[in-house]
Amino acid sequence: MKSKNNIIRSITFLAAALFLMSTQAFSQDVVGTWKTIDDETGKARSHVKVWKNKKGVVFGRIVKILDPKKQNAKCDKCPDKREGIFGQKGEPIMNMVMMSGLTKDDDQYSGGRIFDPNKGKSYKCYIELKGADKLKVRGYIGSRYLGRTQYWYRVK
Repeated sequence: MKSKNNIIRSITFLAAALFLMSTQAFSQDVVGTWKTIDDETGKARSHVKVWKNKKGVVFGRIVKILDPKKQNAKCDKCPDKREGIFGQKGEPIMNMVMMSGLTKDDDQYSGGRIFDPNKGKSYKCYIELKGADKLKVRGYIGSRYLGRTQYWYRVK
């Protein structure tokens, strides 16, 4: 009888430990600093700090430009007049908000917009974790099938 109770306790402990480990593995969040990789050149371009406001809405801001020649770059392609939260012509790209309005939708954050300061345009977007340190970022026009995907990597 004693060994049966020990077996039950061991199984219960093991199940609890496995549950806690799996919860921890899936509890990764999009919040943090991410290294952006240009989907056309494959080169690292910047670091983007991703955060949530009090309502859980996700935003992203450029906090580091990796090309030393572009660290003081201004947004020449931005619109002359500010459109919402994104930059306007002549503003520094450094510290520019470039992602906004994303809300949790199952395993993704969607319903927001992403801004490309090199083109001066914003696009619908969604983001999705592809592991603890890899973020899929998809910007698109109209349908999710008409767009570009980048993978960003968490900065440790």
